[in-house]
Amino acid sequence: MSRTWLALAAVALLAVACSPVERIAGDTNAIRTDAQALIDHGHAIKDAEVVERATRIDTTAADIHVQLTKVQDITPTWLSTLRWWGIGVAVAGIAFLVWQSGIGTAMRVAIGWLPRKKVTQAELAVDMLDPNRPEGDREFIAAMRSDPEFDAAYRKAKTRRKA
Repeated sequence: MSRTWLALAAVALLAVACSPVERIAGDTNAIRTDAQALIDHGHAIKDAEVVERATRIDTTAADIHVQLTKVQDITPTWLSTLRWWGIGVAVAGIAFLVWQSGIGTAMRVAIGWLPRKKVTQAELAVDMLDPNRPEGDREFIAAMRSDPEFDAAYRKAKTRRKA
């Protein structure tokens, strides 16, 4: 089943990989090449009608090339939407990886963008270690418990100690 989806995805990519204008230009070049071969063949066999019709085909193909410069490729709406969704998913994925790998935290620390709560807790810890300051262990624990994750872990650890 997965190979079927892979094959369908490959066909879809091939269908949208080359623009219609490029395909028309390529086909027109092939027509002109065949027309030139017919003209040469007509001259070789001395058939004026073959030369005349092949020349007309070549001229028409040349006109297509001229008119093709006035044609614009238009991306289908569904493909444009799919592209934007893909970009959004890629950006979210990169942000997730940066944050989960710790690079995001390292960047925040490097530029000095620290959360207010963490700065307050750090200042209280420094004050707690200073013997000239009245702050003690209890004030530091109270400040740490203002963080919901720390508070939950603190209560869990306290419950385990009692048991």
